[in-house]
Amino acid sequence: MTTDLRPRIRDGDEDAFAELFDACARSVYNHAFRLTGDWAIAEDAVSLTFLEAWRLRERLDPEGGSLRPWLLGIATNTVRNTRRTARRHAAAMSRLPPPAVVADFADEVAGRIDDAALISTVRLALDTLRRSEREVLSLCVWSGYDYATAAEALGVPLGTVRSRLSRARRKLAAAVDARERDGTGKAVARRQEPPGATGQVRVGRSSAAPLGRKDTA
Repeated sequence: MTTDLRPRIRDGDEDAFAELFDACARSVYNHAFRLTGDWAIAEDAVSLTFLEAWRLRERLDPEGGSLRPWLLGIATNTVRNTRRTARRHAAAMSRLPPPAVVADFADEVAGRIDDAALISTVRLALDTLRRSEREVLSLCVWSGYDYATAAEALGVPLGTVRSRLSRARRKLAAAVDARERDGTGKAVARRQEPPGATGQVRVGRSSAAPLGRKDTA
């Protein structure tokens, strides 16, 4: 990214915003995917994040460093709002009359989903974390950002990032260990990735790195 992006974006320069998208879309996607575990929601979050960034461009400080923490902060709030909307939808659907009973063919395909137990182990372990702990884990561990960048993205003190990350690591270790001891989990698997053989997903103008790699864009 060039050093004059901030003032150009504040002034509504579309070429500057396209440059920002190319440089940071993958990081935004990876962060959203790690928070949600859903590639479709993560792709939507990328679009919503950059739409919101464009809307808020005039509030951007013309002086400063990388714009990535600013975008990751917007992405974090976007995911929070998306989850809040999903909870409301689920609550509304739960009040509807139950659907008619149909034949259950689950037993016929049970042998084809051996990965389900592995994925469930990790998903259940992550579900033991608070939202704030999961956000810090995504930024500092999966994305490889330092504490200062995570603190800026989340709008919290540096010490808060350290303490949340420490708690998240302890909880994850305990949850995975408990699952393995009671025999319900066979191993620790990756979070679900989007379908495809290459391990990458196209996100608009940029591609998303596989889960587990540090973001370098």
